[in-house]
Amino acid sequence: MPSIQFQAEVADIFRQHHAWLRSRLLRRVSSASEAEDVAAQTFLHLTEDGGRSVIREPRAFLSTIAKRILIKHWQRQDLEQAYADTLRCMPEALALSPEEHCMLVEAICQIDRALAALPLPVKTAFLLSRLDGMRYPQIAAHMGISLATVERHMKRALLHCVACAP
Repeated sequence: MPSIQFQAEVADIFRQHHAWLRSRLLRRVSSASEAEDVAAQTFLHLTEDGGRSVIREPRAFLSTIAKRILIKHWQRQDLEQAYADTLRCMPEALALSPEEHCMLVEAICQIDRALAALPLPVKTAFLLSRLDGMRYPQIAAHMGISLATVERHMKRALLHCVACAP
């Protein structure tokens, strides 16, 4: 439970900087409601910190948090757009229900979060295998690495995905 002092500090930061943050975000997003959502998520993150961070420069601190939230938001939009593009190419008989669509988008986001923690060569090998259907020798040739390295990368990626599974 955050201390009373921390709660008062967050309330003070909110009063002093919320309007500034919202107007700053409005220049980066498409609507006022989207800017308000990101600002709210930023202050929620600040409250979840529980006072572990020392805030010397509130605007810089809030900007950093908001930027991270925006990056995640844009990555999710990119994933959803790629999925929507894929759906448009599918025959109607294969189309998913809205519930299946939500579950699939959430699964894709979960996989993306898990893969984000992996080094780029490991992630690349995994995606070439799973999305492009390449076999390990093809991946090795494509990436210019040995077959044994591809096998290590795949093992690491699969173990990481299993460890991140709910």
